[in-house]
Amino acid sequence: MALTPFERVFLHKAIADDKRALSIQGRLENVPSEVVEGASQVIRTVRALRDPIGKGKKMLFLTPHRGRMVAKCPGTSGHICCGYHILDLMSNCPMDCSYCILQAYLTNPVITVFTNLADLVDELENAASQAWWTSFRVGPGELSDSLALDHLTRFSEELVPWFARYRDRILELKTKSDQVNHLLDLGHGGRTVVSWSLNPQSIIDAEEHGTPSLIQRLDGARKCQEAGYPIGLHLDPMISSDSWEREYEEMVKQIFRFVDSKRVIWVSMGGLRFPPPLKPIIQDRFPDSRILLGELFPGKDGKLRYLEAIRVLMFRKMLSWLRDTDSRLFVYLCMETRQVWKAVFGWSPENTAGLMRIFDQRCREFMERSLCK
Repeated sequence: MALTPFERVFLHKAIADDKRALSIQGRLENVPSEVVEGASQVIRTVRALRDPIGKGKKMLFLTPHRGRMVAKCPGTSGHICCGYHILDLMSNCPMDCSYCILQAYLTNPVITVFTNLADLVDELENAASQAWWTSFRVGPGELSDSLALDHLTRFSEELVPWFARYRDRILELKTKSDQVNHLLDLGHGGRTVVSWSLNPQSIIDAEEHGTPSLIQRLDGARKCQEAGYPIGLHLDPMISSDSWEREYEEMVKQIFRFVDSKRVIWVSMGGLRFPPPLKPIIQDRFPDSRILLGELFPGKDGKLRYLEAIRVLMFRKMLSWLRDTDSRLFVYLCMETRQVWKAVFGWSPENTAGLMRIFDQRCREFMERSLCK
């Protein structure tokens, strides 16, 4: 399922003759393009339209990145974070999930691709050298989907072989896409994790608009696993409903019909959460969405979340289904408190640094085991 329904391309004047920008543009046959002075011109164009968020997904802005392209995940105050690093290669996403925080977070609703990949590699070297004491985990899936447009940008063709050169650096391509064929012959050396955000098909149909089905995503995971890639699973955001227990249990069974649990490097669990400014956007853009009918209340971080008792119940159930499949699966919680960790697992990392050490050990053991095969 290739998501490239662009109606218009904007090129920043600074890269009007840039080889990478022209290559991307050349893969979009018959899509009109326009050279612009900068982002403000693009923003004014789309903000004048009805539903600028939706219309912005039909437009592509190619531009150089002017700031830092590698940064630590900001995490959430008072919650345990895994110590991930973010690659700022692209912002916004052609998919249109009702709960997507980018709707409220990004000031520019146009899908923006940063073309100065050489600068990114320099930053990666610097950031990795500062994290010499741990496995350096990084990925471009924070402000967009890592693979939804990779068949256009071809970023993976350069990044995956680059990470394969290092034993202590891990690239994660986090996605809802099924566009993986171009990854299968790359020399990844086991240092790129391809991971999928998954939900039951009923939630995909109702809330994850413009995304591949659960089966299509799992088939993509199967292909990548057969090509030797470690696989990650992100069961996040878990969404409560009258039938959540039955549907999530069946989803776990479906996952492991496609994926070998022994080649899954990590599994995350997280509940639905979003900042209050997103609520009116969901109500306006997705009036039929049912996610706002849940028992959502402000948490310690100010985000709307399910009551702790609901989250703990969902996480415990999910953990039991995963453990029934493979007791050795590495499972963690995304952006949760120590209190919730203890209620779910019976223990908790002391803090973010503690979880980073656990991740480091997991990555080293998994990679060493893979190399020995």
